[in-house]
Amino acid sequence: MNHHGASRLSAMWRGLGYLLGSLFTAAVALFTLPVLIVPMTARAWASWHRRRADRLLLSPRSGPVRVGTWRVLGWLCTCMVTSLAFGLVVVLCAGNAVATAITVPLWWALPAGTRAGGFAAGVPLSGWGTALTLGTAQVVIFAALTYWLVPLLARLHARICVALLSPSAAERLAQRVETLTETRADAMNAHGAELRRIERDLHDGTQARLVAIAMRLGVARESLSEDPQTVARLLEEAHESTEEAMVELRAVIRTIYPPILADRGLAGALAALGTRSAIDTTLDIGDLGTIPAAVEAVAYFTIAEALTNVAKHGHATRTTVRVAREGDRLSIEVTDDGVGGADETLGTGIAGIRHRVLALDGTVHIHSPSGGPTTITVRLACGS
Repeated sequence: MNHHGASRLSAMWRGLGYLLGSLFTAAVALFTLPVLIVPMTARAWASWHRRRADRLLLSPRSGPVRVGTWRVLGWLCTCMVTSLAFGLVVVLCAGNAVATAITVPLWWALPAGTRAGGFAAGVPLSGWGTALTLGTAQVVIFAALTYWLVPLLARLHARICVALLSPSAAERLAQRVETLTETRADAMNAHGAELRRIERDLHDGTQARLVAIAMRLGVARESLSEDPQTVARLLEEAHESTEEAMVELRAVIRTIYPPILADRGLAGALAALGTRSAIDTTLDIGDLGTIPAAVEAVAYFTIAEALTNVAKHGHATRTTVRVAREGDRLSIEVTDDGVGGADETLGTGIAGIRHRVLALDGTVHIHSPSGGPTTITVRLACGS
C-alpha cells in the first residue's frame, strides 16, 4: 500500500471513531438536555467537542469556547442533528459491511426462506452461489462507501463544529482588546519590577563598590606623603573593586538589552547562545532581514529561557532552534527530545516567556505530551 492509501485508511479509522463518538455523545445529549442548556455546562461540553474537532483536523489545540451563549446553544442543537444523521450513515455503511461479511459464510445456518438485505433486499438465499455473489457485492459496496464517505463526513462535521464555535470578527476584536489590556498591565507590572531589580542591583552592588573605591582613594590621597606602601595597597584594592564593579554593571546591562545583539545581531547572538547551552543545540536560522530592537530582545530572551528550561527540567539530550521570517512575523520554534509534560503553572519560565511575547501582541503555543517531545512555537510581529 502506498503512502496515499495508508493515509486515506488512517483518515477513515480516525473519522470512524470520531463519528461514532459523536453519535454516542448526541444520544447522551438528548437524555441530558436540561443539564446541557445551562450556560456553564454547555460551554464545557462545547469546548470538549471543539478539541475533538481540532484533533481530527490536525489543528492546534484551541482554548475554552468564548462565543456568546446563544451561539453555544445553537451549536448544541446543530451538533445533535448532524451527529445523529452522520452517525447513522456510518452505522448503515460500516454496519452492513461487517454484518454481511459475517453472515455470508453462515448463510446455511439461517432459517429456510431467508432473504438478503441491503441492496439485494428480497432475493432468497438459495445456495452458495447466491450467498457469495450477493454477499461479496454488498461487502465491497458498503466498504467502499465507508472508505470514501466516513473521512468526508467526519471532516464536514468537525468543520461545522469549528465554524459555529469560533468567534466572529467582532468577538475576536473584543477578545484581542481584552488580551492586549491584560498583557499591557502585565508588561507594565513586569517593567516596574524590572526597574526595581535594576535599581536594587545598582544600589546593592555597583554603587556600594563605587562608594568603597571613593573611600579608598580618599584615604590614599591623605596617606600619599606619609605612607606610600598603604597608598599602593589602597590603589590596588581600588583597581580590583573597579573591575568588579564593571563586571556587575555589564551583568545589569546584559539583562536590559544584551550587547551582543547590538554587536552581532540576532543570528550571531543566538549562535553564541547555542554554543553556551548546556545541551547539544542545533540552530536553523533563515534570512531574518531587519527586526526591531524590542522584537530582537524578546526573541533572544525567549530562546534563552527555553534553553534554560530544557537544561533544568527537560532531561533532554538535543534541542533544535528554528528562527525564520514569515512575512511580517518572526517565527521561533524550540524543540527538545526530553520527557515532555511541560506545565507553565509549575514555574515562572514558560509564564515569563508568555508574558514577554504577549506584551508585543505575539502568540505562544506549547505542545508537550507526556514522554515528549516538547515544542514551543512563538510568533512575533516585526513589521513588513
